Amino acid sequence: MNASTRTDARQMRRVVVASLIGATIEWYDFFLYGVVAGIVFNKLYFPGSDPLISTMLAYGTFAVGFLSRPLGGVIFGHFGDKLGRKSMLVMTLTIMGIATMLIGLVPTYAQIGIWAPVLLLLLRVLQGIGLGGEWGGAVLMAFEYAPKEKRGYYASIPQVGLALGLCLASGVVAFLSYTLTNAQFLAWGWRVAFFLSVGLVAIGMYIRLNVMETPEFAKIKKAGAEIKIPIAEVLTKSPGNVLAGMGARFIDGVFFNIFGVFSIAYLTQTLKLSQTEALTGVMAAAFVMIFTIPFFGKLSDRIGRTRIYFWGSLATGLSSFAGFWLMKASGGNVMLVWLSIVIPLGVIYASVYGPEAALFSELFDAKVRYTGISFVYQFSGIFASGLSPIIATYLLQKNGGEPWMICIYVLVAGLISALSAAWIGSRKRRQNVWHGAGVTEH
Repeated sequence: MNASTRTDARQMRRVVVASLIGATIEWYDFFLYGVVAGIVFNKLYFPGSDPLISTMLAYGTFAVGFLSRPLGGVIFGHFGDKLGRKSMLVMTLTIMGIATMLIGLVPTYAQIGIWAPVLLLLLRVLQGIGLGGEWGGAVLMAFEYAPKEKRGYYASIPQVGLALGLCLASGVVAFLSYTLTNAQFLAWGWRVAFFLSVGLVAIGMYIRLNVMETPEFAKIKKAGAEIKIPIAEVLTKSPGNVLAGMGARFIDGVFFNIFGVFSIAYLTQTLKLSQTEALTGVMAAAFVMIFTIPFFGKLSDRIGRTRIYFWGSLATGLSSFAGFWLMKASGGNVMLVWLSIVIPLGVIYASVYGPEAALFSELFDAKVRYTGISFVYQFSGIFASGLSPIIATYLLQKNGGEPWMICIYVLVAGLISALSAAWIGSRKRRQNVWHGAGVTEH
């Protein structure tokens, strides 16, 4: 290995670590809100005589974060395609860290009345804007640095940040729930989890400031080939890819927020498990994803991204039936409950989330890639991710506490995503034939 190759390998490792750690911190901040929404915010910030209404209002502010994510995606995507990926990632990390710390400082409804949920709402909007710009930049730093034949694998590593972030968020809250009394946890314990974000952000900032711009964007910048208004270019030149990407994203958003967020409230309120037991199940699934996400990313390099995504979408949609059936049939057996979350979320869902970053990145030219993938991922998240806990809570109530209407909802999402992936694959094959490149697709 010559000196140049060693330098490139060292830079690749640095970029991957920077993307992974930054993404982990961002997802920790974002999901921490979701983890506590159904067990803390519904009591302290949305009190009422009807627990269902309180919980739905708490999940409503959770959904607002998804509403603001497209705004962050467009803003930071625009400047990321014009000024560079690295500088935007530093800004998004700062925004997320400040918003998360301030959430931990917001007084309760009993202390300041209506201003409590209003402040929560505003800070949740800031979180959404930060994460809206974060995801695309973190993915592109790894994707654009990686060799073309390994882009599925390297682009999946920042995706592991979701698993690590959720693992940290649920793990910290589970630890605090276990070590504190319920009164202590509600009084001040949950705030500790939000304050921890400050230290994590400092670490992430140090690492991100020591990476270079991606080679692909550096070439665009050197040639002066930046697009004036990237979002206009994306929507007018690639509308089919935008719609197909949003459709493919549907199962990801729906499934993750049903099993990673809504399941905590379902297990504690309907099946009467303790907070610690429910959170431990989600944390275990997140831990397993640390290994399964890069596995499926690497597999997509070998046998094709759309192929993995098609079958993964179908399997993920169907797995919700098995997961909820096992939860109900567990008879309170905690190991069975954990299994009902770990296999669908930790293993099967990773077949979608692993190849997703590379799949979306390949839909757009490098000149508008930050904007394109951010818009696809974040705009579809309004419907797929943000509304799913609310829809699931409503369907559960409507069906007398039975989860099967939720499972049908998840299955429909899986079918939409599978058909979208198939369309992307067929379009790639046609383009390869037109360009005389055979029919191989990634």
